[in-house]
Amino acid sequence: MNEKTLGEHIRDARVAKGSSLRELARQLTITPSYLSDIENDRRVPAEQVLRAIANLLQLDFDTLMAMAGRLSAKAERYMKRHPTAGMLFRRISDQNLPEEELKKLLMKVEGLEQQAGDTSNGESP
Repeated sequence: MNEKTLGEHIRDARVAKGSSLRELARQLTITPSYLSDIENDRRVPAEQVLRAIANLLQLDFDTLMAMAGRLSAKAERYMKRHPTAGMLFRRISDQNLPEEELKKLLMKVEGLEQQAGDTSNGESP
């Protein structure tokens, strides 16, 4: 499985959009050298920079955050309040679950979110 790095993913999206490194850096209000460092995987951008990149290049923000190895502040607070979430992540990591299994788990969680939304709207699950 040949997965792209965060930097490669961003660079490929920028090139596909036809934007130069300097042009995208200007739009992001960061220096071209900082963007070059990101694209060459020498720096991991801050959450707000990742969000701006996602918006400008029409990329999925959650995917970029995951590729950067970052958790949102909300996710960090959640894991601190619910240690079982951290334990679950460690077990998944220890088992080195393949991408297909991770996607199944994600779909299951998204199904739970949908059920919770239906219940909060007064609908029965």
